[in-house]
Amino acid sequence: MEVLRTVAELREWSRQERNDGGNTIGLVPTMGALHAGHASLIRAAVNSVGYVAVSIFVNPTQFGPNEDFSRYPRTFDADCALAKAEGADAVFAPAVEELYPAGAATFVDVEGLSSQLDGKSRPGHFRGVATVVSKLMIAAEPDRAFFGQKDAAQVAVLRRMVADLRIATEIVVCPIVREADGLALSSRNVYLSADERAQALTLSSAIRSAEAFFASGERNAARFIEAAHTAFAAQPEIRVDYIALVDWATLEPVELAAPGSLFAVAGWVGATRLIDNTILE
Repeated sequence: MEVLRTVAELREWSRQERNDGGNTIGLVPTMGALHAGHASLIRAAVNSVGYVAVSIFVNPTQFGPNEDFSRYPRTFDADCALAKAEGADAVFAPAVEELYPAGAATFVDVEGLSSQLDGKSRPGHFRGVATVVSKLMIAAEPDRAFFGQKDAAQVAVLRRMVADLRIATEIVVCPIVREADGLALSSRNVYLSADERAQALTLSSAIRSAEAFFASGERNAARFIEAAHTAFAAQPEIRVDYIALVDWATLEPVELAAPGSLFAVAGWVGATRLIDNTILE
């Protein structure tokens, strides 16, 4: 497995592998601190394309001024070992200056969607995400890019970005990977104390309740949201960010749930912000 540090190296690698027999290229964008959820993305890519690059880059532009950029987990050696074990062919690990050279003044802003859900409580977050992912796609020229459903709002933003900019990369969404007790895997779970870890299960409990509601025939969005608020009320230590039932394409609220609607929750457990969701089927 190669470790690439510059855009030029990544582009050369991608074009070389593609030209050596018409192979397809897959990209798995990450911020490192890889876990079993990331491993599932890499496996999906390996099973879908000819060659796979995993990017490891803690992107400064998607963090707010009071967020956890400086303390975000950085475990590069372990990340490379996991990527290699899952079959990745290359890791792209650029310096900040490589993706954001001095004087850089160009950003990608997906208007409308970027102010919904996580974008509402984290102003500028999705602009940073769209900007860095567009840079990665331009550099790697992948046929497919792989993302986890846990970041469903991010997926909606990136789908719109790819469509609007006519980027040829296909967005592939992979299922949420959970702990045995239901907690969605996240690199930020390492921040949680034992008590906070137990409290965090309220998020996945709210998700399961929404799925059960939908399976029973309930369609009134207000009922879904009320039930989730009741679940969070039992854990007053959690500060709710949002509880929402939305159209997954637009991230706009809906009054009636339908197949494909996104039910999403977010909240602070202690000082750690966690998210979870389900696509109602």
